[in-house]
Amino acid sequence: MKNGSKEELFEQYPIPKAVATLAVPTVLSSLVMVLYNLADTYFVGMLNNPVQNAAVALAAPVLLAFNAVNNLFGVGSSSMMSRALGRKEYEVVSQSSAFGFYSAVFFGALLAIFCTVFKDPLLVLLGADEQTSQATMEYMFWTVTCGAVPAILNVVLAYLVRSEGSALHASIGTMSGCLLNIILDPIFVLPWGFNMGAEGAGLATFLSNCVACIYFFILLFVKRGNTYVCVSPKKFTLKKTIVLGVCTVGIPASIQNLLNVTGSTILNNFTSSFGADAVAAMGISQKVYMVPMQISMGLSQGIMPLLSYTYASGNIKRMKHTLKFSVKVALIFILAISAFFFFASGFVTSLFMDNEVIIGYGKYLLRGFSIGLPFLCLDFMAVGVFQSVGMGREALIFAILRKIVFEIPGLFILNALFPLYGLPYAQVVAEVVLAVTGMIVLKRFFRKTEKQFVSKLD
Repeated sequence: MKNGSKEELFEQYPIPKAVATLAVPTVLSSLVMVLYNLADTYFVGMLNNPVQNAAVALAAPVLLAFNAVNNLFGVGSSSMMSRALGRKEYEVVSQSSAFGFYSAVFFGALLAIFCTVFKDPLLVLLGADEQTSQATMEYMFWTVTCGAVPAILNVVLAYLVRSEGSALHASIGTMSGCLLNIILDPIFVLPWGFNMGAEGAGLATFLSNCVACIYFFILLFVKRGNTYVCVSPKKFTLKKTIVLGVCTVGIPASIQNLLNVTGSTILNNFTSSFGADAVAAMGISQKVYMVPMQISMGLSQGIMPLLSYTYASGNIKRMKHTLKFSVKVALIFILAISAFFFFASGFVTSLFMDNEVIIGYGKYLLRGFSIGLPFLCLDFMAVGVFQSVGMGREALIFAILRKIVFEIPGLFILNALFPLYGLPYAQVVAEVVLAVTGMIVLKRFFRKTEKQFVSKLD
């Protein structure tokens, strides 16, 4: 196994170069993933049919549920792998990756079966009515019934590959599927193609995720003997140390996404009472909002292997400087994007739907979402550190605070006070509180960790 280049990246690269090597490909793939998510909304929106556009928005919580499995076995396994690399425990790295891979396959299939068997009550729960249920069901057939396993496996494999510093390969795999989806969407969705509407967008998503998975399988085959990422059944194990190591980080990350699904479902139910135009506007606002959100998430996820490695190897100074540099870079970008979305919210919404009512809704909804973006960036960075070092409890507490304590109650209160237009501000309140709390917790964490490291040297 040739691991010198991996160790050089984690231990010797200047921090800006190390962060750029890991984070830039991850951020780029996150942005391409945003374009891929926006593609469904954009091309379905070209039909100027609010019902078809609402179908994509209503199905979004189920697709978010995939992230619960992604994070459980993707974030959990990759954190375990990077920390094991820092301790030079290479067998643990291979066992953790095999556990994450096969667990993702099993639970992805389980999720697909569950959503298919209980599709009727699920549609009601999502907020679909007689007008939108058929289109939503057709979209979910391809994205969920057929597509759950490849969609989940695509993301988990990217996490596993990224854990040992191969951020570029991870990003190429993710982007290959996303770009194919953007190409296929107009062919399947629009009248000059197959004219399948929302169902066509679902089919394009399914095919693109399959292609991304094929890329990763080819990559692992080519790199066999020169990578610690392993999907061999022989390496799969249910050893307590592996399962606990993955789940300690993965379960809180998974719960966080399940709570995101709950919040999104409640948001959609509130919005659906105002009609298909409002649902379409909310869907557009959320998809646009995902651009800066994915930049923040991509940067925090990109540097996770470096944070995990430096923490496990005891290089706390390098870990701390990595985080400070990344926060500064992220905030510069996010503040600029947030300002643009706030002042050009109507224009941005009009790019997706040529409908004055929808533009009118979207103008105010996107403006509300944009205010919380800088605080969301800080929150992601804090949670990224928790996940990197195995602080699953802190990550879980933040997830509960964000959704159960602040955001979900805020949705009920603000919708009652300012119907529809108050909904985006529930997230703003949550992110402001958590950003401040996150910075305080991180300051205490580094102070405590530095003292422990000094005492070990003594």
